Amino acid sequence: MEQHRETLQRIVSNLANKNGEIHNFIDMLNHTIKNIQVNSSNAISELDEEFDGLYSILDEMKGSMANTIQQEEARKIQALQDQLSQCSNALESSEELLELAAQSLDIKDPVEFFKAARQIKDRVTMASAFRISLKPTVSDSMTHLMVDFALERRILQAVNFLPVPKAPEIDLAACLVADNCVTVSWRMPEDDSRIDHFVLEYRKTNFDGLPRVKDEQRWELIDYIKATEYTLSGLKFDTKYMNLRVQACNKAVAGEYSDPVTLETKAFVFSLDSTSSHLNLKVEDTYVEWDPTGGKGQEKVKGKENKSSGQNPLLKSNRRSGAPSPKRTSVNTRSSARGSRDRFTGESYTVLGDTAVESGQHYWEVRAQKDCKSYSVGVTYRNLGKFDQLGKTNSSWCIHINNWLQTTISAKHNNKAKTLDIPVPDRIGVYCDFDGGHLAFYNANSKELLYIFRTKFTQPLLPGFMIWCGGLTVSTGLQVPSAVKMLQKSENGLSGSTSSLNNIA
Repeated sequence: MEQHRETLQRIVSNLANKNGEIHNFIDMLNHTIKNIQVNSSNAISELDEEFDGLYSILDEMKGSMANTIQQEEARKIQALQDQLSQCSNALESSEELLELAAQSLDIKDPVEFFKAARQIKDRVTMASAFRISLKPTVSDSMTHLMVDFALERRILQAVNFLPVPKAPEIDLAACLVADNCVTVSWRMPEDDSRIDHFVLEYRKTNFDGLPRVKDEQRWELIDYIKATEYTLSGLKFDTKYMNLRVQACNKAVAGEYSDPVTLETKAFVFSLDSTSSHLNLKVEDTYVEWDPTGGKGQEKVKGKENKSSGQNPLLKSNRRSGAPSPKRTSVNTRSSARGSRDRFTGESYTVLGDTAVESGQHYWEVRAQKDCKSYSVGVTYRNLGKFDQLGKTNSSWCIHINNWLQTTISAKHNNKAKTLDIPVPDRIGVYCDFDGGHLAFYNANSKELLYIFRTKFTQPLLPGFMIWCGGLTVSTGLQVPSAVKMLQKSENGLSGSTSSLNNIA
């Protein structure tokens, strides 16, 4: 009966998943239909604009060329009219001389005749009729202003839609996700010398499989990629997956997108639990800051405790005996403590992460303010008492940095401390291998190992932080760096300075 129930549950689960995929596909089809309608309308608008532009150019050219013809017409007519005027003047002068010559033929006196004939001869010699050209200065031909658009017509008749690059193909086997970087590699289905560049789009998602249409983040775009590979670096992996797609572009137009791929970008993401932190801590998401005015209800108690010494309360508590802490608040009673925010009190200036580590390998980093006097970074079981400090119980492990009077760094567990003769890094990386029983601290910049605890974790672990006079910034959504993975392999057999405090008597 139970076996059949489990089988039926698997069938129901598979059917529900398939229904979800079909719903997503239907949404995608409807979204694609809308996009086709919009893109078609845009294409027609762009076509109208192109042809209107072409018409405008042709109209402009026609007007310019017609104006040229009209100017040539006016020039030629003016030249011929000038010739007509000259000829009219010459003809008038010539007719006047003819009339004068006819009158001279009637003169009887030889002397007067000779005188008149001589005058007519001189005037004829200077007459404009004998100096003007009887050839038109211009012709009536206008063939030099004729046009032939036969070639242009053939070019226009050959106009077609632009050649669109084919969709690239993402090489999933060559894609790499490591060190909070995503390397995407692709190829073209065939050589295309006209491709100018590529466009890569990506977006984060918590869904495996095909990209979803609804309730998703917008696509981020990387443009003008010249190669067929690109690395997205400095990412925060705060979702489980990432969708990626690529399109090729020539000088004129972009092609279709490649089939999208989904890559897993799993990393440990948590925030600081402000509802259960110490009242003297101001907590915002992944930042915690010491606030001396926060615990107003505890001011009198703290005044008595710190009035005479003026010392680092975290240091002072380290000098006390190893007597057990006062009454602890277990995870079972935290629900009532959360509302009043008294999960930690006294000198346990602690805030925990809101997500537990229950298996696998995880990594996060912490950066302290430069003027931070004292802080601890580590992990703890949920049963850390409200007065307990990290590293002072057998269920918490940490690195403690003290900048009060002098700078020291030490590893703490079970109320035992080991001073480390190393410089304090700007950023501390925390590596937790729950199944392997390793808790290691690194210089986050150089990836140099600071200390490693080796134990067997028997309960879920919460990231823990203690702070006094200063602030801490936590970086989550980080993958385990490759350098840390390599160091962990080589450090598995080390002892001495990296041996576990669990093994120190």
